[in-house]
Amino acid sequence: MAKAVQKITLNRSEDIPFDKLELSQQNVRNVKAGVSIEDLADDIARRKLLQSLSVRPILGENGEETGRFHIPAGGRRYRALELLVSQKRMAKTEPVPCIVKRGDETSAEDDSLAENVQRVDLHPLDQYRAFQTLREQGLGEEEIAARFFVSVAAVRQRLRLASVSPRLLDLYAEDEMKLEQIMAFSITNDHVRQEQVWDTLSRQHIRDPYYIRRLLTETAIRAGDRRAVYVGVKVYEAAGGVVMRDLFDEDNGGWLQDPALLEQLGVEKLRADAEALKTEEGWKWVEAAFDFPYGHTSGLRRFYGELREFTEEELARHDALKGEYDKLDADYAEAESYSEETERRLEELGNELDQLNDRPYVFDPEEVARGGAFISLAANGELKIDRGFIRHEDEPQVKTEDDDPGDADGDIGEAADASSSGDGISVNGKPVSDGQPAEEDDTVRSLSDRLVMDLTATRTVALRNALANDPVIAFVAVLHAFVLKIFYLYGSESCLELTLQSAKFSQTQGLGDTLWAKEIDQRQEAWGQDLPKKPGELWGYLVALDDVSRQALFAHCASLSVNAVIEPWNKRTRAIAHADQVARSIGFDMVTAGWVPTVDSYLGRVTKAHVLQAVREAKGEQSAQLIDHLKKQDMAREAERLLDGSGWLPEPLRTIGKETTSDDVSPAADETGEDPASEVSVGDLPAFPADAADLSDQHPDAHDDDGYSHLDAAE
Repeated sequence: MAKAVQKITLNRSEDIPFDKLELSQQNVRNVKAGVSIEDLADDIARRKLLQSLSVRPILGENGEETGRFHIPAGGRRYRALELLVSQKRMAKTEPVPCIVKRGDETSAEDDSLAENVQRVDLHPLDQYRAFQTLREQGLGEEEIAARFFVSVAAVRQRLRLASVSPRLLDLYAEDEMKLEQIMAFSITNDHVRQEQVWDTLSRQHIRDPYYIRRLLTETAIRAGDRRAVYVGVKVYEAAGGVVMRDLFDEDNGGWLQDPALLEQLGVEKLRADAEALKTEEGWKWVEAAFDFPYGHTSGLRRFYGELREFTEEELARHDALKGEYDKLDADYAEAESYSEETERRLEELGNELDQLNDRPYVFDPEEVARGGAFISLAANGELKIDRGFIRHEDEPQVKTEDDDPGDADGDIGEAADASSSGDGISVNGKPVSDGQPAEEDDTVRSLSDRLVMDLTATRTVALRNALANDPVIAFVAVLHAFVLKIFYLYGSESCLELTLQSAKFSQTQGLGDTLWAKEIDQRQEAWGQDLPKKPGELWGYLVALDDVSRQALFAHCASLSVNAVIEPWNKRTRAIAHADQVARSIGFDMVTAGWVPTVDSYLGRVTKAHVLQAVREAKGEQSAQLIDHLKKQDMAREAERLLDGSGWLPEPLRTIGKETTSDDVSPAADETGEDPASEVSVGDLPAFPADAADLSDQHPDAHDDDGYSHLDAAE
């Protein structure tokens, strides 16, 4: 005969006056968390008590019930009711629905723990559907948030799940997807695209939320892109553009889905800004582009403006602010305690002084009339204007008696022999005759071309010898030639036959936005502002320059001649080896300089095998296997994430640490007859001349207009 199943008996529910209840010390909840007691009291006042309290009778000394009850489970509800009583919003004798437990099958602590642990939070999908129902019933997002004590952003995030494909929501309900993945899909309303991405991911190992967002936004443009910032998201939306937004993650403004529209708006705005600049400032030409290739100003002469002078009112204001700042700063330096008010006032004064000093530059109107400017976008989307460039064809063509046909590269004898007469050749402003001997008479004639050549050659040798014995002036002479090449675009005013070339690398996209290029441009701009406007005044400027500044200018000019590019038609093995030696001597490497492998800089421009090799070298074989099944574009993006912070470099960017040997030199290089450059350490490098206390005192002739005394023709 089957044994009868014993039926359970549930604890009875009773309405107990509130003043007969008290909080039990056996309640396990001690840490305050979740909705505050005040908010819970307001909710009970609005919707009444939804869940009974779990109570046990308080027994007397003999085990009899005293008529009072303690609450092991439901303490927060009791505190909320207690607050309502204290606020006179509920009577202290109000009956409270309670579940009374009189048995001892489990302890009070056991019951309290069970009630708090066994509860299950509402599934986010159920929460979304509930919020959706309330909104359909007429409640707004703010009211829903207020009723359930959550932020408005949380309500919007849950309601955003409505943008996700029903098929994906069903997968989420069946625990085949995670909440973070569903939230990533909500950035777009395109259900077809969502399902395409999920079908692709279902065949891969990588299903991270960031990767989902990347696939959904790969054809869009971030709102932080320089073009989007320049045009403005509001302008783009007003023109009919659509913006994808991510409520679940920091999206920095979202993604613009119509790149063509953004490009059109950007070009139109750039064109308008260029026309306005040309009209307002009077430039002959203005070129505009989102970005120019690095070195686009090569071959153009640069001229600089001067800061506009202070007006009398501005000068008086500046002096007053500066006086107050200096006095306050001096007094504060002697103070013994920190003063927030003084710090604030010093900051205010400093900001006002900066605003006064930030005056516009004034350019020579004649130069402006034949010069131009470039308008582009900085990395932060602000308009970037580079003024003061003159094209070669716009240079004023002025012939003077000082024009020297021998300025062209090559041997001076060739230039002299090529001239059939003495026209245009002069010494100290006097014409030189041709090579035919003149008839002897009593008239004193100019020297022959050949004699002038011989004499000046002799002087050149002597000058070389003298210059070799004066390293300070030799340094200045080389620097003089360098600066002429870098800042004045020609070097004919130097007697030194030096060549300084500076490759521009305009074929490399984005090079101008790098930190290194910006620092070089800043140095070039600073020196360009400080150097004399006329090349004839440069020698005196360099001689009078202090040693530190002169060395800095020398290093700047010399650095622009560095060329470590490996070209397919010219491997330049020895030059590249020397570049490694220079790099080691100054402790340079591309990792420290800030280069990182990205899709644009490397990974998207090589084969899949190269990408896997990079990950394998940096992270190991296991990491490479994680992405070896991906398509090229996806593999490159994943590799960028894996290589971030690894310090990995492709071989052309690595500084070779071993000495260059004959085995490293290509046959083409051997044919040049050059010896491989030897290892150079920092200690082996020659120091800059540092003993020139006052060049003008040591060399009184240094301030002559031409820098050297002229050769007088014999009479």
